[in-house]
Amino acid sequence: MPPTWIDTHCHLDAPEFAPDVNAVRTQARAAGVQHLVIPAVQVAHADAVRQLAHRHGDSYALGIHPLYTPQAADDDVEHLAQLLEQHRNDPHLVAIGEIGLDFFVPGLDAERQTRFYRQQLQLARRFDLPVILHVRRSADALLKGLRELPVQGGIAHAFNGSLQQAQAFIALGFKLGFGGALTYERALQLRRLATELPIEALVLETDAPDMPPHWIYRTAAERAAGQPQGRNTPAELPRIAQVLAGLRGLPLEALAAQTRANARTALPRLNRWME
Repeated sequence: MPPTWIDTHCHLDAPEFAPDVNAVRTQARAAGVQHLVIPAVQVAHADAVRQLAHRHGDSYALGIHPLYTPQAADDDVEHLAQLLEQHRNDPHLVAIGEIGLDFFVPGLDAERQTRFYRQQLQLARRFDLPVILHVRRSADALLKGLRELPVQGGIAHAFNGSLQQAQAFIALGFKLGFGGALTYERALQLRRLATELPIEALVLETDAPDMPPHWIYRTAAERAAGQPQGRNTPAELPRIAQVLAGLRGLPLEALAAQTRANARTALPRLNRWME
């Protein structure tokens, strides 16, 4: 049988998938993507991700993304707590996420981001759930929060920090998410990390429709010349995995088995859905 995969980060509720979301999920399953984790990015998306997870036998996470903190209401964390209480026994709910800090996008209020981040870490402690972290030029600040408000672990999504930062997340019980960015030959530091880190620390993700692999991405010049930007979907995960397997010199089946096991360790409620 061909290997099967867990996409640990897929925004299946994104507007880009609205016209054909069921077909997108069917195509991914045909490609061997056994399970998706669908993280919310704001409280208003909670019902959408929950319904998608239930419809397709997948999992979801609830949280407020740092890029959505400007439009979030000050009481949205309390609304999130109410949702977590309401659905705490839902086996499809596997984490708090996507939460974190983003110090790359200009104009965001770092203090407001940090307040939402820390409040959601407190929810993870209260509901005994792992977290799915957005990490963009913010690894040290995220680690500081985790040391002050320890949680049971989770996934540092789209990790692209230093080896020392990677090791710090691993020491706190986190797995590191790798996806389409890994497929670019110029991503030397990221490829070095993906090769040198313990295989037990890695999970796979697409971040679809974002973070396209190189075979989908079109430059601004190419788009201006009439080449359409391809759409990243969870069906791309096996091909992304092939790149990682090649970098590490691993059989594809071994990588699939290990990354599935890693995802289940990071998000223990996934064990209810895996063989």
